[in-house]
Amino acid sequence: MTDNNNATILIVPGLRDHVPDHWQTLLAAQLPKVRTVPPLEHDKLSLPARVEAIQRELEQIEGPVILVAHSAGVLMVVHWAARYSAQIRGALLVTPPDLDATWPANYPTPESLRANGWTPLPNKPLPFPSLVCASDNDHLASLDAVRRMAEAWEGRLVELGSVGHLNPAAGYGEWPYAHELIQVLDR
Repeated sequence: MTDNNNATILIVPGLRDHVPDHWQTLLAAQLPKVRTVPPLEHDKLSLPARVEAIQRELEQIEGPVILVAHSAGVLMVVHWAARYSAQIRGALLVTPPDLDATWPANYPTPESLRANGWTPLPNKPLPFPSLVCASDNDHLASLDAVRRMAEAWEGRLVELGSVGHLNPAAGYGEWPYAHELIQVLDR
């Protein structure tokens, strides 16, 4: 499946970067105009390094862009938007984690996130339209927490139902709905 879009799609993965069976990786293989923020070689938890990686990719793209971010990638986009600007047509922001929530042991601690520049999270309107997708059973953010993020960013909340964190661990590889949501933004 391909989309006949005008904008270039920039995929912004979360902290696990490129997972072969993740919906973002599969989506990137299906789109005609797509780039992906590459994984960091060092300082993988450094928010400033992640934001700079987004900026470097955007500098390589001519014309409008739609950002497609998942998990911590959403937080990276929000931090990027607070520092930079570009010709962003819109952003698909999928299952952002709540930095105030208690996460399972295999995730970064609040202290490590703070030490690496993730907090405070910018809490102001984004300078481009956004669709903020939330799950009602995500172990990294409650639906109410994502609703508050969407309101602060002036994004449209898209409730996905019970999809966990919308990743391979939750049973998601292929996610066809992403194509529809991108089309909503690419007008």
